Amino acid sequence: MNTENTGKKDERNLYLKNEDLDVAVAKYLAFLSFEKGPQKGRLLPVIEALGWVTKEPVFAKISSPYYNASAMDGICVEAMEMIGVDERHPRTLIKGTDFNFVDTGDVIADPYNAVVMIEDVIIKSDDEVSINSPVSLWQHVRPIGEDIVAGELIIPAFHRVRPIDLGALLAGGITEIEVLVKPRVGIIPTGTELVEAGVAMAVGKIIDSNTHMFVGLAEEYGGEAKRYQTVRDDYELIKNAIVKAVDENDMVLISAGSSAGTEDYTRKLIEELGEVVVHGVAIKPGKPVVLGIVQGKPVIGIPGYPVSAYFVFESFVKPVILAFNHQTTTEGVTIKAILSKRLMSSLKYLEFVRMKCGRVNQRFIATPLDRGAGVTMSLVNADGILKIPKNVEGYEAGEEVELILMRPREEIENTLVSIGSHDVLMDIVANIIHKNKQLVNLSSAHVGSLGGIMAIKKRECHIAPIHLLDEETGVYNCSYIKRYLADEAVELIKGVKRTQGMIIPKGNPKNIQEIGDLIRTDLSFVNRQRGSGTRVLLDYLLKENKIDNSQVLGYTREMNTHMMVASAVKSGSCDVGIGVLSAANMMELDFIPIGDEDYDFVILKENLGDPRVQIFINVLKSQEFKEALMQLGGYEIIQPGEIVKP
Repeated sequence: MNTENTGKKDERNLYLKNEDLDVAVAKYLAFLSFEKGPQKGRLLPVIEALGWVTKEPVFAKISSPYYNASAMDGICVEAMEMIGVDERHPRTLIKGTDFNFVDTGDVIADPYNAVVMIEDVIIKSDDEVSINSPVSLWQHVRPIGEDIVAGELIIPAFHRVRPIDLGALLAGGITEIEVLVKPRVGIIPTGTELVEAGVAMAVGKIIDSNTHMFVGLAEEYGGEAKRYQTVRDDYELIKNAIVKAVDENDMVLISAGSSAGTEDYTRKLIEELGEVVVHGVAIKPGKPVVLGIVQGKPVIGIPGYPVSAYFVFESFVKPVILAFNHQTTTEGVTIKAILSKRLMSSLKYLEFVRMKCGRVNQRFIATPLDRGAGVTMSLVNADGILKIPKNVEGYEAGEEVELILMRPREEIENTLVSIGSHDVLMDIVANIIHKNKQLVNLSSAHVGSLGGIMAIKKRECHIAPIHLLDEETGVYNCSYIKRYLADEAVELIKGVKRTQGMIIPKGNPKNIQEIGDLIRTDLSFVNRQRGSGTRVLLDYLLKENKIDNSQVLGYTREMNTHMMVASAVKSGSCDVGIGVLSAANMMELDFIPIGDEDYDFVILKENLGDPRVQIFINVLKSQEFKEALMQLGGYEIIQPGEIVKP
């Protein structure tokens, strides 16, 4: 145990070792003792026990059914008295003497011991019936204990109670059970820069969202979460918060402060208060995790980037919570999918890549999302996770990979896959589909117009949004389709005309007027990625104005969406970018138009009849879609959803 750390600003943490993930988890769990069960038990009414874990096995108190019961609507009879009955030898029965009418679930009492279905009964009067089929002993009768026998095990110890278990417990006469007390998970946000959601923002401040995510995840996996007030970056304050949390909880999570910065105190404090088992794991994102023990309790330092935080929780916190409850970690549902684009990775880490996925022509197609550790929306939008193992450089486009699903397989199978150019209208379409409860999801991956055309050629998507200007003719899209898809039977679904232009700060403080201004040395620019229609348009305009792209400061800085361009301008990290008017309007920025363009959708003719495609076309033609675009501004709607020959 190290007691000499002072937490001075000039001290930097050194990672003890980048352990492999499986080794780190096994090593950490081995340091924690769960054999005796760290939780006490408590009695809980069965009707409140959903999701709790049983402490002891539960045995039935009564049998179910509790009596011999009719399994059908019909008549109850004495089977031995019906010997010899068949089609040639029917028998007439008298109510009260030979039979009684019964409904499903009615008691079958002596002397009756068989039921004849009402469909096999010929009713002659209210008191007289005839049967002409053989009757076997106890036919269509549910005997006592057919479902549950008194004394039989219903659910074992350390079983997480499911909805179907509730019914079985109640049917077995159980009204309360002993469950494990849920492990208390103390969560400490740290960081002078953190503020609560809803507080007026200022430069340098960050909303604390991670710890609220931790609360939800902890409770989902069977813990009871307690989130503490944010502690600013002060060694003694954080130390006091850890001591208090360890005293009040079964495990403690410290959000942020686990890296190697001068104000990252987590490792030092865990060393001072207890023991660091692991600091630094060979995973990406999530490398700087700290796995420690204080007073025999797990204390985990989690990095501050949201995506890193999520994967550290899934990789380390989840197994610990499950171990408290004597549960095991499962990988989840996996599928095989074809990778739509090349994906490289470091040889040093196991990497978690968030993926979009959908079924196209009987194959699942997977497209990587933004890989940044701070991109929360890459988790929200992900359909699955691709693990790229350590010592693997990555995968080539067209390779089959395995995804761990983050959504039900049925949802992914009902997904319309769009790969190509970005526009906020794709979010509008997705929302309309979802709001109207259509059995379709829209997966939209932004790889640029040319990337979309290549995805169509490789049959990796249903539709490809494109807006590609032909420099020779000034016509959009058609020449590119003929050039790259000449051997394919394709159609063009008309979309919208939209206004492209220069997105600039409100008030145009640098007096930007035209494309020629981009060569000014006092202006910084942000570009779209190669292959995007916007990039093609910019290059066309630069050529028209006899400007070499090397003269544009920021030409090589790329963004994947119009909203990212607008956000860069809004934040002040650049003075100007090229994008659509709707993005400028949404970010409350000014805009200098440079032209209108056609934003359309390429589709293979064979996919036009797909119900998912038809739903998409219907949304394009809907009044709801038109009204939403009019509110955004920057669009001209002429023939959306119409099918034309390119």
